Amino acid sequence: MIERHLREARSAAGEVPVRSAGERPLRLVVADDQDLVRSGFRLILSSYDGFSIVGEARDGEEAVELARRLVPDVVLMDIRMPHLNGIEATRAITGDPALADVRVLILTTFDIDEYVYDALAAGAGGFLLKDAEPDDIAAAVRVVAAGDALIQPSVMRRLVETFVRMRPAAGAGVAAGEGGSAFSALTEREREILVQVARGMTNDEIGAELFISPATVKTHLARIMAKLGAHDRAQLVVRAYEGGLVRPGARG
Repeated sequence: MIERHLREARSAAGEVPVRSAGERPLRLVVADDQDLVRSGFRLILSSYDGFSIVGEARDGEEAVELARRLVPDVVLMDIRMPHLNGIEATRAITGDPALADVRVLILTTFDIDEYVYDALAAGAGGFLLKDAEPDDIAAAVRVVAAGDALIQPSVMRRLVETFVRMRPAAGAGVAAGEGGSAFSALTEREREILVQVARGMTNDEIGAELFISPATVKTHLARIMAKLGAHDRAQLVVRAYEGGLVRPGARG
């Protein structure tokens, strides 16, 4: 299912551009407790132009340490690892202001929606099965490195709606507590834009709806992320649903 979502996202966005010869390679850290898996990803990604594997981690603690020491562009993160799992390691990386430009791509053998939700809630920019095709893996790294959500917005919205319905108490707690006070810091225009992001609209679509430029939408989104402590667009969607700003099943 996740591989299908990736292909839908690539189809909707068009082919992900390959970095030109003049650009520095994307610096990657691969975190997985299995030596064979790490070696496989190193072999796959090293065969593509524009990637440089700068570190490998055997567990979540080592992944966080390498991220802080090397400050890579993307950490490819397994979920089930000893000492610190991939979800908690992702949360530690995305919650560190010094690593604001580091993106996390979750890699797993488990095609379970709940992992997608938890990864996005922790600040991951994408989620991909380990047995995805090499071209899909390379494309995923480029998408996440560019700061975009790997999962198509409409698909992400459906996932979030599903799990907010399953976890109503968590959503209510965020809305009533810290998340609710953070929303009060948003301007009316920022709240309006956040709602539309959560409903799966692109910057171009939001701009057309509000009669503003996509660049202005992007500026608003940067301010919203700062106010809500969100690492990227994917986490904004989770914040909006868990905080009750958007209700599951609500229509435009």
